[in-house]
Amino acid sequence: MANSGFYYPGSSVVTVFCAPSVLWALCYSQRQERKKTIFCNLLIQALCLAVNILDRFLATTPVAADCFQLLGVTALLIACKQVEVHPPSVKELLALCCDAFTRQQLRNLECIVLHRLDFDLAAPTVSFFLEHFSQLRLETRGADAGEAADARSLAAGVAELSLADYAFTKYAPSLLAASSLGLADRLLRHRSPLDLRVSGYPEELLRDCMDQLQLLVSLNGRSLSLLLPSEVSQKCPWLGGGR
Repeated sequence: MANSGFYYPGSSVVTVFCAPSVLWALCYSQRQERKKTIFCNLLIQALCLAVNILDRFLATTPVAADCFQLLGVTALLIACKQVEVHPPSVKELLALCCDAFTRQQLRNLECIVLHRLDFDLAAPTVSFFLEHFSQLRLETRGADAGEAADARSLAAGVAELSLADYAFTKYAPSLLAASSLGLADRLLRHRSPLDLRVSGYPEELLRDCMDQLQLLVSLNGRSLSLLLPSEVSQKCPWLGGGR
């Protein structure tokens, strides 16, 4: 099946190649080259929602391997229309694919995706739970707003990095969010960390996810530094690639 050039619903082989890493790589390449484009500042909400849209579409529809990039930017366009005040233009999105596709091809695929998902686009993504747990933290007596903000930023970078690693698809979005926040508090050595019991997950499951995330961070320090605001990156000298 891997040699057929298609992704088939239920296949765990081609999924490793196509979903969400292709989409993440499209946006990350812009950050890596530090181009002054809108893609450097896309909300993580948009990227997480795009990955969700991409996964749900691929779960039902065979897609030719040479259309993965087009599907990625199409999912990103749909997601940005949902959460961004100023979504990127079709021209900017096609530039991510080196203009290998036409405007009409993107528009046609956008219609196909929307109809296949029955226009049901809302989803509880990692970004949603990062915001939810961060808000719960701020409502706790004695909460440190500065620590909460820094943990939220670092956790968002860690969670975004995990989107490119197929190994993390086994974790629920809420578990990834809680573990990312827990790891961020640990790495930043916060005095008032988030009480991870609010997630409802057992300690051993949280520890397992946090350990995997920490390994991911240790192997991708420079990549993570490019995803963080400069003020947060400066507080993370252990990244080894700070700006």
